[in-house]
Amino acid sequence: MNEDDCSRSCLYDCYCMVAVIKEGSCWKKKLPLSHGRQDWNSYGKALIKLPKSDASLDDPLSPQSNTGRKDRKTLILAGALLLGSSVFLNFFFVAAISLVFLYTYQKRHNVTTSTSSIMEANLRSFRYKDLEEATDGFREELGRGAFGTVYKGIISSLSSTNYVAIKKLDKVAQEGEKEFKAEVSAIARTHHKNLVRLLGFCDEGANKLLVYEFMSNGTLASFLFGISRPDWNKRIQIAFGIARGIMYLHEECSTQIIHCDIKPHNILLDDSFTARISDFGLAKLLLSDQTLTHTVIRGTRGYVAPEWFRNVPITAKVDVYSYGVMLLEIICCRRSLEMERENEEEVILTDWVYDCYKEKTLNKLIEDDEEARNDMKRLERLVKVAIWCIQEDPSLRPTMKKVTQMLEGVVDVSVPPCPSPFSSIC
Repeated sequence: MNEDDCSRSCLYDCYCMVAVIKEGSCWKKKLPLSHGRQDWNSYGKALIKLPKSDASLDDPLSPQSNTGRKDRKTLILAGALLLGSSVFLNFFFVAAISLVFLYTYQKRHNVTTSTSSIMEANLRSFRYKDLEEATDGFREELGRGAFGTVYKGIISSLSSTNYVAIKKLDKVAQEGEKEFKAEVSAIARTHHKNLVRLLGFCDEGANKLLVYEFMSNGTLASFLFGISRPDWNKRIQIAFGIARGIMYLHEECSTQIIHCDIKPHNILLDDSFTARISDFGLAKLLLSDQTLTHTVIRGTRGYVAPEWFRNVPITAKVDVYSYGVMLLEIICCRRSLEMERENEEEVILTDWVYDCYKEKTLNKLIEDDEEARNDMKRLERLVKVAIWCIQEDPSLRPTMKKVTQMLEGVVDVSVPPCPSPFSSIC
């Protein structure tokens, strides 16, 4: 069959929309057009029927029809190209749908994995409405920190009613659900007698809250800096407990946690005055194969390690520095920076302590504390440990494991160098 016969056959067939002539054969196609393919090994021609009001098309062999044949051939060629390209368009469409499906599945899988980790940690998931009621509309504020505000609340269950501390987070509101739940899961997997225990969480859009056990004796800051000087032995046990807690975060967690804001306000005291570290895990979490990270300055003035200001790698040694400053505060029962001091040499605690150590006048640090005066040998050891911790060069600072060993007398404490070799105190 030639082209004209094939064209005429399709034209007079009400169901024919496309005729393909190839190797003397004519194949007629009806709607919907499907199963198109491109074959570069053989030549063929597609004839596409197009509606037109011109009556001359009633007879394809009429003179008027012959004058428009060139136009029809152009349309036929364009139609053939469109038919061939539709195969590629269908391919790309299917590929795009597949990619969207895979992305959605992976995202849901990750969220499910994070949620499973949280459930394994035995955490309770709270609704925001429940925590709002538990705090009486967030009425009683316990304190404010770098990451949010803490409120006192009451959580009731079938068997008991317990006080809790509810931290309303401010700085992580923009983080995704996966990141927040991964962080909560890491915190929940920590178990140590010197850490505040996480009981539950709330994750409803921008409302992200953490529910902790309540510590009845408040913060170490209120304990140390009150009117009366606390018991010497109790202070020492608190210092030891904090060191053990930080060592656990640095060396015994599956995911190393650098606190980045060790200070008396982040140390809580339970019913028996055992030190409990709070706010851990809310700063930068390091994976097990990471040891260094560059980040923005974190921490509180007076406790911040010098390397934060030098654009150098940050390690767990920043917590060692902060602990050293806080250890001196525990020894002296005064803040690290007191601008109202009459003697200018006593304004900065770290500088004053090193001066007293160098001049062998450590008795100035404890004033009329008779318990400490009767324990000068241990006092000197604690001061030496603190000076090692506040070394300006991070590589000179001991690890928290070694700090703990030195505090407990397991290893000897060597004579520390000047903590700031380029300052006036050396």
